[in-house]
Amino acid sequence: MTDDKNKPDENKLIAERRSKLDALREQGNPFPNDFRRNAIAEELHQTFQAHDKEALEEEKVEVAVSGRMMAKRVMGKASFIKLQDRSGQIQVRLERDRLPEGVYQAFKKWDVGDIVGTRGLLFRTNTGELTVMADEVRLLTKSLRPLPEKWAGLSDQETRYRQRYVDLIINEKSRETFRKRSEIITYMRGFLESLDFLEVETPMMQVTPGGAIARPFTTHHNALDMPLYLRIAPELNLKRLIVGGFDRVYEINRNFRNEGVSTQHNPEFTMLEAYRAFADYNAWMDTTEAMLHGMADAVNGTTLVEYQGETFDFGKKFERITVEEAIAKFNPDFDVSKIRDRDYLAAYCETVGAPVKDNYGPGKLQTEIFDETCEAQLRQPTFITQYPAEVSPLARKNDDDPFVTDRFELFIAGREIANGFSELNDPEDQEERFRQQVDQAAAGDDEAMSFDHDYIRALEYGLPPTTGIGIGVDRLVMLLTDSPSIRDVLLFPHMRPEQFD
Repeated sequence: MTDDKNKPDENKLIAERRSKLDALREQGNPFPNDFRRNAIAEELHQTFQAHDKEALEEEKVEVAVSGRMMAKRVMGKASFIKLQDRSGQIQVRLERDRLPEGVYQAFKKWDVGDIVGTRGLLFRTNTGELTVMADEVRLLTKSLRPLPEKWAGLSDQETRYRQRYVDLIINEKSRETFRKRSEIITYMRGFLESLDFLEVETPMMQVTPGGAIARPFTTHHNALDMPLYLRIAPELNLKRLIVGGFDRVYEINRNFRNEGVSTQHNPEFTMLEAYRAFADYNAWMDTTEAMLHGMADAVNGTTLVEYQGETFDFGKKFERITVEEAIAKFNPDFDVSKIRDRDYLAAYCETVGAPVKDNYGPGKLQTEIFDETCEAQLRQPTFITQYPAEVSPLARKNDDDPFVTDRFELFIAGREIANGFSELNDPEDQEERFRQQVDQAAAGDDEAMSFDHDYIRALEYGLPPTTGIGIGVDRLVMLLTDSPSIRDVLLFPHMRPEQFD
């Protein structure tokens, strides 16, 4: 919480507060649970914003409020405090002669950070601030650790992530970020349910990891004595449900991928995955545009999204270009006539610093060039379409050009936000692609998919024409809350364990 040089002072303050708690224990239970509030700060401010001083005096509104004491100003026989609850802050006035004997003297020993409950009449001060005149005030929880005086000035940003509870107490922007996160997810649910989608839950632990190209986390089930994997995606199970006749399904839940940690990646993250039968990937691009348009307007009150100094227009139709068109657009020296020539692509990868391996085909090399030279330049909302079949093992091949698939990814601010495609529903083609993934794994690709025999069996019963999408909820929240790091939108991001003395 503080710099090392300040720890002795902090330890002294903690010792003083523990001494106060000891004194409270001698007087009875220092952690009572019988105070009940009947109002929160925001409701009071909204309900009585039009009431002037005289109107409040005439109406005699009695309220019971509680929260954390964020400020304390003692002035002889009268004092003011600020109580903070989940909605905001409300001021309380305490007068010695208005409170029961001894209460005011006891109050003077309370500390900022303590949890307090109070009951009294609403009034306005001479400066017009809505205030509770306390007729009763009680200490509900003694805070043993002092709050930081200037949270924004902390040099160690990671302390905010490790001690999110303090960040939420002090930092209104953090509280607002997580309120908006909830609103975004609520909007998603409402939007999809208005289109007759059914919300479902599928297993987090799987016998066979699948649904994405990623390295899984491995665990072990003791009773069954078998390995299990934390899911990297719910995709295959959701498509099994389409086979079963639930032809519009979605899930908002966690995925787990054993990969690096950065401002954009966390090993545990939230995805929306949704699937619908009898539609293609073009329908999902249209639907995604509509959802993000409405979401931005609902959450932020405008379709213009400000993010890290840039403005993104969620109200316009999103641009749509293919992978190969993007490579040509952002690499003016690229020979488009050799866009599928493996030798040329491998050599070009070397010039732009993209990785090359012996088992990379032209499709994989195209995506490496795209990732290295194009992705960061896709600022305004853009759908990149027609990804190579080589890197799209679950997507349907294009009818006119089987080198590519009917697949898209949505990029905003240089980051992938969504991935969708027309689903591969040919069981024999899917089986062959699974075998290719197994070969890639044998060649050293630790992100290649496993062969899922049961999924092939499900496809053999018949998967209707289907399209699906996955949207990274965390990255979307980052955009709509102007948060530079994924850790800013995760309540408890993964970090190395803290060392305690």
